[in-house]
Amino acid sequence: MANMSFSLILLSLTTIFSLLIPTLYAQSAPLPAPSGPINITGILEKAGQYTTFIRLLNQTQAGNQINSQVNSSNEGMTVFAPTDNAFLNLPSGTLNNLSAQQQVQLVQYHVLPKYYTLENLQTVSNPVRTQATGQDGGFFGLNFTGQGNQVNVSTGIVDVPIYNALRKDFPLAVYQVDKVLLPLEFYQAKAPAASPPAAANGTKSDTGDKKTPDAPSPANGSGKMSMEFGLVSGLWLMLFYLM
Repeated sequence: MANMSFSLILLSLTTIFSLLIPTLYAQSAPLPAPSGPINITGILEKAGQYTTFIRLLNQTQAGNQINSQVNSSNEGMTVFAPTDNAFLNLPSGTLNNLSAQQQVQLVQYHVLPKYYTLENLQTVSNPVRTQATGQDGGFFGLNFTGQGNQVNVSTGIVDVPIYNALRKDFPLAVYQVDKVLLPLEFYQAKAPAASPPAAANGTKSDTGDKKTPDAPSPANGSGKMSMEFGLVSGLWLMLFYLM
């Protein structure tokens, strides 16, 4: 009987310790470090094959703007990241021919000032505003179409499917695109130059200043001879009648 009681006490203590030890260990174990602020270039560097886009993000300061806004905004952001091959497939000199302002607009054109999932992009009202919208008098909007799990983005110049999500958690979605999204505004015809001002009313054309020369007057000698011939003829007539 005593042995049974001792066995029950020992079993109870074992059960209690088995319940307490995990709890005590959990309390003493270090907590996971909180994740740091979102960094767009860090996401792209980790994924690889985005060297040119990273350079443009740093060169135009757009990367810092994205990091600042996405870490403080309730709306989140969406970035479409062209691969290095996408930039290599551009016509030769495309980037070099852009002004500093156009390079900023090009990068911002790849950023939506709101977080979108791929499902959201299939139901948006087109065109969708980008970070470049409103600059230089252009709308700089993107158009999205989708069917099933496939979503396409179009600029009016470029149309490309969205294949891969490098990051899809709020507040930042980053999607890979295999073409650079070239804005239609870069290719629209500029307004024609103003025509040169008309000539002043007082200005005469070259032909108006020229006058037709007067016909030359007869020489003085020929006139004198005609007068003398007339006098001689008159004298002969008078003598004829007198005879």
